[in-house]
Amino acid sequence: MTGRDETRRHPTAHRPGWMAVASLVLLQYLALGAPSHQVPYSEFIRMVSAGRFERVVITPTEVRGRLKQEGGKQVVAKRPPGMDERPLIEALTKSGTPYEGRPETSASWWMWAWMVPLLMILFLWFLGWRTAMGGSRGPMEFGRTRARIYDRSAELSVTFDDVAGVDEAEAELAEIVDFLKHPEKYQRLGGRIPKGVLLVGPPGTGKTLLARAVAGEANVPFFAISGSEFVEMFVGVGASRVRDLFLQAKMRAPCIIFIDELDAIGKVR
Repeated sequence: MTGRDETRRHPTAHRPGWMAVASLVLLQYLALGAPSHQVPYSEFIRMVSAGRFERVVITPTEVRGRLKQEGGKQVVAKRPPGMDERPLIEALTKSGTPYEGRPETSASWWMWAWMVPLLMILFLWFLGWRTAMGGSRGPMEFGRTRARIYDRSAELSVTFDDVAGVDEAEAELAEIVDFLKHPEKYQRLGGRIPKGVLLVGPPGTGKTLLARAVAGEANVPFFAISGSEFVEMFVGVGASRVRDLFLQAKMRAPCIIFIDELDAIGKVR
């Protein structure tokens, strides 16, 4: 399956990218202000005389005013070099428009206006990355399996004696237990063990307990994982965890892999 197919089947794979773009646009809007409309200097003075501005800011190179109407849109006019500013001041005074003078904006301010939103986007992306890794896991464990491993310990003391009410299932699984205990008997006759067993039933009917009982009877390692662990927001993470799970299982063979809630994978496939 190609990366494009997996992305199509996992619509949430694009979600972090869209969230990053939307957040960047919003933060840039807040940092740099609303978009402005540029007019000639003489037109700006006429608008001041008409009392259309809520407030005006004067800098050495331009004048900027916020309109009282039109959603507070910004209007900007470049100041011609050497232009006498007395007509502008007189118009501001007569119209009663509040104004202030500001020095030229330094280049460092523009740098921070771009850097701060970018750093925030990287921080949000890092939080999403840690969530996909399972909280405190390190970067090297991003594609590692989250399976719980019970390796021939007291946790595997469950046997068929602890399971009740599923006699038919026990009888069918007894052959698998015997194969795990005595594989040479079946291999000598050319027999091959089934690749998997599907346990079907509503929650609470003992499927997990029965699987652990098989591992306990055969005295082999038991890997338990939920199918939802293979479904991730980042493309390729689920497949990487599947590969890592079976790699660890091969290192501990013979063993049993129990995947709970398998329908969680089937829904997105």
